[in-house]
Amino acid sequence: MSAQSKIKVLCVDDSALVRSLMSEIIKSQPDMMVCATAPDPLVARDLIKQHNPDVLTLDVEMPRMDGLDFLEKLMRLRPMPVLMVSSLTERGSEITLRALELGAVDFVTKPRVGIRDGMLEYTEMIADKIRAASRARVRQAAAHSHGAAPAAQGPVAMVRNPLISTEKLIIIGASTGGTEAIREVLVPLPPDAPGVLITQHMPAGFTRSFAQRLNGLCRITVKEADHGERVLPGHAYIAPGDRHLSLGRSGANYVALLDDGPPVNRHRPSVDVLFRSAAMHAGKNAIGVILTGMGKDGAAGLVEMRRAGAHTFAQDEASCIVFGMPREAIAAGGADEVVPLNEMCGRVMTRLAGMGERAHRV
Repeated sequence: MSAQSKIKVLCVDDSALVRSLMSEIIKSQPDMMVCATAPDPLVARDLIKQHNPDVLTLDVEMPRMDGLDFLEKLMRLRPMPVLMVSSLTERGSEITLRALELGAVDFVTKPRVGIRDGMLEYTEMIADKIRAASRARVRQAAAHSHGAAPAAQGPVAMVRNPLISTEKLIIIGASTGGTEAIREVLVPLPPDAPGVLITQHMPAGFTRSFAQRLNGLCRITVKEADHGERVLPGHAYIAPGDRHLSLGRSGANYVALLDDGPPVNRHRPSVDVLFRSAAMHAGKNAIGVILTGMGKDGAAGLVEMRRAGAHTFAQDEASCIVFGMPREAIAAGGADEVVPLNEMCGRVMTRLAGMGERAHRV
């Protein structure tokens, strides 16, 4: 492969060791190259102009200029694919989630110990994320301020129909770009919305912060799922970052189940695990939603949900950061409807309202 056709990556990190490791990982891939490295954003600013990279890897906490400040300016003035390199700490997870809000495509976590061996073990994952970032549809950050919920879309007002059964469920799967897509789906939901179960590909240590962040924005309660807890209306349950989330039943009630089974489609939690359990235990009472993401996780499970009688939605290509998982689900015949992200919540809730009306007539 010629140098001109390779993915050009600029690595920005104040740690010389991390810059060296990222360079080693990238250079080991036949389809990518390191065009430059920088110890801080001020140096990176000039290198971006000089090399015009396809992907920027950016440390979260750096001297001279914070990674978030730099990202905010970058996405406003010269939007480009950015992969954050984050520490697995409470502060690191909060900053990383904010970076995703600002427009970063995805993130990689630095190991807490044994950083050299740990980073090299991530070689395949880092390379996959860089490839996905190079193909991502990058947009400027949303205009709403941090912590402010965007206005609900008009059609969502229809969900206040009291005939919606509390036994209905919304089942969501997402990966790359999914944190912001999930927020756009959840924020307009009314307090009496059906229970929501969510699998988002995210490492352990980040999902609790993600749930807390959403809980502060939404009218429903959003939390990290606990094993065996009842799934209640007006609540959303997010799979912990290192455990599969499944739907189960305890008598007449739906419950959230967690397990440490092996990865499925290289992921734990896996969207397929959640979708297949919803097909088995909820059937036509469920709505399935597959959002932006890299790979094919969730495609087979969405097909199973549809065959079991669930109504299923896939995010459309134009509004996806990475049109991987939805594309695979659509190609497999798993999607009843293909919907832009900004219409997803309204379409889902309109469908649920119709389900409630039919149940009431019966």
